Amino acid sequence: MNVTTTLQLFQRDDCPLCDQALAVLAAARAPEFDSVWIDDVDELEAAYGMRVPVLRDTVSGAELDWPFDADRVRAWLSQAQ
Repeated sequence: MNVTTTLQLFQRDDCPLCDQALAVLAAARAPEFDSVWIDDVDELEAAYGMRVPVLRDTVSGAELDWPFDADRVRAWLSQAQ
């Protein structure tokens, strides 16, 4: 049975690291994900402000903090399933 993982990428506007993370996710052929913009959201700023970009699996709650490369993303995704 193949379960679809629901992913979110927490990021900011004008964030070069976030842009790099998007390229890494594309290289890893990560499944579709939702972009969550933390700018001006106090709760998200408190949780993710210094950590963005962060990839989160909404099913398990697992998070992958930057820095990550395509191999690390693929390994993390395989563990999340």
